[in-house]
Amino acid sequence: MLSIDKSQIHQMPVAKFPGKIYVIDNAADARSAVAYLMRQSAVGFDTETRPTFRKGETHNVALVQISTSDECFLFRVNLIGFCEPLRQLMESRDVLKIGLSTKDDFHGLARLAPIVPGGIIELQHFVGKYDITDQSLQKVYAIIFGEHITKGQRLTNWEAKTLTPAQQDYASLDAWACLRIYRHLSEGLFDPATSPYVKEQ
Repeated sequence: MLSIDKSQIHQMPVAKFPGKIYVIDNAADARSAVAYLMRQSAVGFDTETRPTFRKGETHNVALVQISTSDECFLFRVNLIGFCEPLRQLMESRDVLKIGLSTKDDFHGLARLAPIVPGGIIELQHFVGKYDITDQSLQKVYAIIFGEHITKGQRLTNWEAKTLTPAQQDYASLDAWACLRIYRHLSEGLFDPATSPYVKEQ
């Protein structure tokens, strides 16, 4: 089995999203973006929600990130709502959506509108076929690619009037990383037997 310690991750080079980012904050751009994404065979997927710091406080999903291999679309659902085109993409069985902890993502989206997710690949299950026992995106990515996904922006305000460049990079990286992991493993480019993170059972 493969597992990694956080101390090892922090010594790795920092991962960067290498593509172009599009912030989607109106209905017209959302329709155009979804039309493009509907033509993809697989995309990376994640959501962000404004953090809570007081007991009993809750917030709805603010951002849905959907990434191809070189582009990421940040749908600001706190501004445009969980619009019908985006919901249709999430339900489509023709476009694989690759994510991690997707149950939590769809639980949050279901609070915005009824949804029956389709074409979902849950990485927490998928990576087990490759002897990876860690469940966090940060650890899985580090085991496979030897890079550190930093979490410095996770607890920032995803409902802010404008998303900072750092927020955009963080959100895009998470969605893109899911797709990259899936494709790398699916294409047979990772050999668990040669990994330096083998742990004795």
